[in-house]
Parts: sequence; structure tokens; C-alpha cells
Amino acid sequence: MKITIPALAPSILSADFGRLREEVAEVEANGADLIHVDIMDGHFVPNLTAGPALVRALRKGTNLNVHMMVTDPDCFIDEFADAGANGMTVHAETCSHLHRTIHAVQEAGMKTGVALNPATPINMVEEVLPFVDLLLIMSVNPGFGGQAFIASSLDKIRRASRAIKELHSEALLEVDGGLKIENTHAVVQAGADSIVAGSAIFSSQDYQKTIGDFHKKMGRE
Repeated sequence: MKITIPALAPSILSADFGRLREEVAEVEANGADLIHVDIMDGHFVPNLTAGPALVRALRKGTNLNVHMMVTDPDCFIDEFADAGANGMTVHAETCSHLHRTIHAVQEAGMKTGVALNPATPINMVEEVLPFVDLLLIMSVNPGFGGQAFIASSLDKIRRASRAIKELHSEALLEVDGGLKIENTHAVVQAGADSIVAGSAIFSSQDYQKTIGDFHKKMGRE
């Protein structure tokens, strides 16, 4: 599924799980490019969310990327592929053999991504950047929605953008954490190709207006 760049990826972590299918349909109808699904195991991050069953319930007609905040993502690659995930992003901090994990995700038929926590340097993923579809820069410490954007992330986004170009990678640069309408323009200017926003979208009363405002700040008027 082709997406418009810069892309907007609502994170369902902040959605109303009591009417999740409807929430996803509403943001898609109003211009969301893909749906960001945070998978947390209560070990790598201090929170616990859903698993493959949730992806299976949402997958029909939806572009789903699962963000694996778990200690051993290799154990779940085939399960999420079978559930219908379009892409899987794993954390460099959790993979002993990151190159092997990335290729396993590819062999399972999913787009591949690698994520970095705020304190993790970009050089940890330089060797795999030519092989992935997405590099995710966390601009908060992962685990909970609604956190404030870490200001120093802007410089990291710029450095990540340069690294992608210098290594001739085709990876999209995605940013996740504390993204609001007010800081989106600066993040896109720093080099982001995709914006993950959760509470800023799902806590709003008007998804059409909020997503439209994000698009304007992203230069998609």
C-alpha cells in the first residue's frame, strides 16, 4: 500500500479500545496513512498492551505497522505476520542479532523497521540501515502515551536523516513520542518522513480537523 510522504501514523495506544474498530476507521477516513500498533510486554517497557489477536481483528483493509517494544521480538515474527501485520519495527536494544531478526521479518513477508530509544546512538543501526524500510526515532522513553517531546530529539532526527542519505538507504525516517500539531513542522523540517501521533489525535473532538491541521504542519495542504 502506497503512502503519502510525509506520512501520518496515528498510534492506537491512545484510542478508545471499547470502540477500536470504529476509531481506526474514522482516522483512516480522515487522512491517516497507516496505523501504528504499540506492542508492549511489561518487561522491555513498563506497560502491557495487546498481541496478534488485536492485529487480526483490525487488519481488513488497514495498513498496520506493529512497534515491538518487547524483549524477544523474534518469538512473535511469524505470529504477527500470520495475523496480518504489514510491517514490524523492532528495537535495536532488544535484538542480539539484529541483522538476522530483520531478515526474518522480511522473510515473513512484512516491511522491516528498526527503532532507537532516546539514549541509543544512531551508530548502533548503521550496519543494517541499507536493509530496512524504516528507522524509528523515539522522542520519548517508550511505554506510555501523552509524554512530552524530548527537545534534543530534533538534532538526533537531523543526524539520522544524514545517516540514511550517506548510507544510500531507502528507509523512511519515522518519529514517535510527544508529537503535537505545534512541534510537527520542526520535526518534518529536521528530516522526518513519518509522524506517529497518539493522544494528540485520539483526545481531540474532531478527527477531521486535527488530522487536517497535522497535514498543514507537514506541508500537505
